[in-house]
Amino acid sequence: MGNNKVTSNLESLKALSEAARCAEEYISGIREQRVSPSSLELAELERLNSSLPNKGQDAQQVIADLHHYASPATVASTGGRYFGLVVGGSTPAAMGASILNAAWDQVAVLESSAPSAIYLERIAAQWLLQLLELPEESSVGFTTGSSMANMVCLAAARNRQYERMDIDLARTGLAGAPPLRIVVSAESHVTVHKALSILGIGKDQLVKAPCDNQGRVRVDTFPELDETTIVCLQAGNVNSGHFDPFKEIIPMARAAGAWVHVDGAFGLWAAASPKQRHLTAGVALADSWAVDGHKWLNTPYDCGVAICSEAQMVHRVMTTQAPYLQAGVQVPPKDMVPEFSRRARGVEVWAAIQEMGSEGVAALVERCCGFARQFADGLAKLGFEILNEVVLNQVVASINDESALQQIVRIVQEEGVCWFGTTVWQGRVALRLSVSSWATSAEDIALSLDSIRRAMEQVLEAK
Repeated sequence: MGNNKVTSNLESLKALSEAARCAEEYISGIREQRVSPSSLELAELERLNSSLPNKGQDAQQVIADLHHYASPATVASTGGRYFGLVVGGSTPAAMGASILNAAWDQVAVLESSAPSAIYLERIAAQWLLQLLELPEESSVGFTTGSSMANMVCLAAARNRQYERMDIDLARTGLAGAPPLRIVVSAESHVTVHKALSILGIGKDQLVKAPCDNQGRVRVDTFPELDETTIVCLQAGNVNSGHFDPFKEIIPMARAAGAWVHVDGAFGLWAAASPKQRHLTAGVALADSWAVDGHKWLNTPYDCGVAICSEAQMVHRVMTTQAPYLQAGVQVPPKDMVPEFSRRARGVEVWAAIQEMGSEGVAALVERCCGFARQFADGLAKLGFEILNEVVLNQVVASINDESALQQIVRIVQEEGVCWFGTTVWQGRVALRLSVSSWATSAEDIALSLDSIRRAMEQVLEAK
């Protein structure tokens, strides 16, 4: 048995050493790598496709092959010039913590199953509430992303509103329960609709609040509210980056007995910045919030956070009991999120915040916003029309020729210097840039604008 133990440890150490070597090689060349893989690099993935092996392979060789064929076919989102979706990189400490976290392989269920990991998660939870300026007594649950965070918060909201009608969903279920009324922004993100659908709330229960030309719900046309209502607002429109008028809407909703949830996947991080904090004014008056760590905090994927001011509502919806579970003094992670078994993703949140501090997080947010304005200015000089007020890290721009725009975006993507996609905003096809990475520099913005300029010249010359 002793020999087996030694052999096992040696194999693990060799595998970790090879993984570290490959990861170091990958990161050291990330700025020279294409942001999106070439067709040849994608084709090389076939080398990893074989019939189910009868016999296993040496662990070091498995990792070496994975690096050789799969690393070139990745999207270089950690390199500073990926502006698609709203994707952060991974800060050095958060990346390192992720590797250590994998080595620990803790099951973040109870203190007894992951004592150090859960200890760190609870510190990270306190820090998050301070950074985002949210109520300190709130429940904080670490999820796969804001999609699941929205679901956690909306599950608590659903059950709370039914409690006000003397209906205990935990006992009776939804069968026979009168429908709730859900007010969502006409610009609400698809993940909010997905979460509501999973929770048994149908499209006919949704009331869409009209928005202005920047994607903010309008106060003057906001639907009537009552205690059967859940209101879903936005901190950071996924296209324009704008924020709903929290100071006006939330007090009105709370007075009517409605529950207010805020989808703040990336925009809620504006609260961490003294220069951008005015955009979130009044947001702390809501009942629940969803935010991502893997967006603007730049933790590794995946990491979302469900925050709820009525902590007991989340616990009552998510609680699980089994004779082999020994609860600690505090509410365990298993009673804050849907997953029973999950990785301790809050460890990387702790590492990222410890690495940057509150000043570093603020600087990251402000730097990205500044780069977004540089993008907008550069695009305007190239002849693009900027379709949004650039108040955050999002830029939406277009030209009058939709076909030419699509060609420009395709050429830029194929060149590989940077990557961004298209969207439809206010009825127009446009390119959309999201600046969210700690690794992005002024040089990256200049290189990306040069790539767009070259693509424009190529398209215009062909006409």
